[in-house]
Amino acid sequence: MSGGEVAAWPDALFDVLVARDVRQVAYVPDAGHSRLIECCEAHPDMTATVLTTEEEGVALLAGAWLGGDRGVLLMQSSGVGNCVNMFTLIENCRMPLVALVTMRGEWGEFNPWQEPMGRATPDVLARMNLQVHRADTPEDAAPMLDAAIRQSFDGFSASAVLLSQRLIGRKAFEAER
Repeated sequence: MSGGEVAAWPDALFDVLVARDVRQVAYVPDAGHSRLIECCEAHPDMTATVLTTEEEGVALLAGAWLGGDRGVLLMQSSGVGNCVNMFTLIENCRMPLVALVTMRGEWGEFNPWQEPMGRATPDVLARMNLQVHRADTPEDAAPMLDAAIRQSFDGFSASAVLLSQRLIGRKAFEAER
């Protein structure tokens, strides 16, 4: 993957959010989402809300929907477990939800604490009745997000797009010397 591709796919995701009239973006700070977060924060018609924990985003986006706005939740796979109980709100009230999840614990992961939730994330989301899509290449990312947004907001359902660690790039830990 070239440097141009790395920079291009987050911008393509942002273009999808704009095209699909997403006005609210809830997120826990994450390096894998950093470019997308910057774009959302800079857009005059979007409200980007930093969260202290991921499940707050589920409630915030339910409120946004009730107030007439479309929203997306940005989080890391390690935060999916924090949302399990709140996903019942989405299902029982038949509200749309779109989660964009950067994966950890996969390809070349340096942190063994990320591996269990990384392995469990697709199954946890599916068991909570979210439709799960996975983007492994830059070309997959924007079309999958577009499909998830259409599916969720047209069908009053929940979906998650998993952005693989290979796509977002391996995080590295370097000890100070």
